Amino acid sequence: MNRAEADVAKRDFYELLGVAKTASDADLKSAFRKAAMQCHPDRNPGDRAAEARFKELNEAYQTLSDPQKRAAYDRFGHAAFEQGGGFGMGDGFASSMADIFDDLFGDMMGRRGRNASGRERGADLRYNLEITLEEAYRGKAASIRLPTAVACEACAGSGAKPGSKPHACKTCGGHGRVRAQQGFFAIERTCPTCHGRGQMIDNPCEACGGSGRVTRERNLSVNVPAGVEDGTRIRLSGEGEAGHRGGPPGDLYIFLSIKPHPFFQRDGADLYCRVPVSMVQAALGGEFVVRTLDGGEATVRVPEGCQSGRQLKLRGKGMPALRSRDIGDLYVQVNVETPQNLTRRQRELLAEFEAESSTKTHPESAGFFSKMKEFFEGLGSS
Repeated sequence: MNRAEADVAKRDFYELLGVAKTASDADLKSAFRKAAMQCHPDRNPGDRAAEARFKELNEAYQTLSDPQKRAAYDRFGHAAFEQGGGFGMGDGFASSMADIFDDLFGDMMGRRGRNASGRERGADLRYNLEITLEEAYRGKAASIRLPTAVACEACAGSGAKPGSKPHACKTCGGHGRVRAQQGFFAIERTCPTCHGRGQMIDNPCEACGGSGRVTRERNLSVNVPAGVEDGTRIRLSGEGEAGHRGGPPGDLYIFLSIKPHPFFQRDGADLYCRVPVSMVQAALGGEFVVRTLDGGEATVRVPEGCQSGRQLKLRGKGMPALRSRDIGDLYVQVNVETPQNLTRRQRELLAEFEAESSTKTHPESAGFFSKMKEFFEGLGSS
């Protein structure tokens, strides 16, 4: 069979992967990953067409990812791999495909976070820290205590008894995985001897039992920046649990919650406060003083005829914005208080005032009842 006939029998490897003949190794790997994910037999059980395509993709990638095989294919096409061509599909195929299958299906095999030396990354930790609104305004250097796994001092985190060292697992050669060839496919599983660690410890450390870590209480300082909001997360890199057998530590995440304030409510960088005002002060106007989160005081001027619910803004008296120089505003909501427990003379004065009042004195209530009357009279005549 000449080169042209061989190429008719099989699809072009570059075409199969959807790349140009000038594609780099990274382009080849990316194209194979994308295509193999779609037609992998584990994701398409019983689909013979998907299985056949997967085999074709494997063959194409195995050929083009090898510089020598790729050069031969570019020169002779598929004929380079017919009998006598000198390029077989034996154990070399399983070895060359190991990295790509680790990338594709490593999560399914449970190998993330563990390297060939058996060292495992420590777990991330969460700590809930409650602060006051005043502390969120100013920022805070908080000190926390938390029990966590730390590296064993006796064995320096190796898990082996002082004076001894872990050795590579004889079953897997220190890889943590064993591979068996079944026809075209290489089946890989966690090593049953070392359970994926790749190392064995004959003499475990007595202090940590061979894990390389012990539980201790730690004191940590946390810098809470000014302007943090409820639910803000602070990450302390490397302050989580120590890794197994000398592995890298995890991270610590501080989740902030802010206690409810007795006077202020917060919306982003703005603050809101409800202040009761007497009926006379609302009618005649006046002023009052409120305390602010910066520790000072601010004067609020009430305009004449101020209605209940009106918000008076104090610019720049709110919260600082996180990672910014901006400062929010303080909104003071006026809550007009109706007088109670009146004396006889006070009642008489209010009655006189009400008798002499007009629509100009109470424009809102007069307008409301007038509109209400017109609306229902209109319904009756229709």
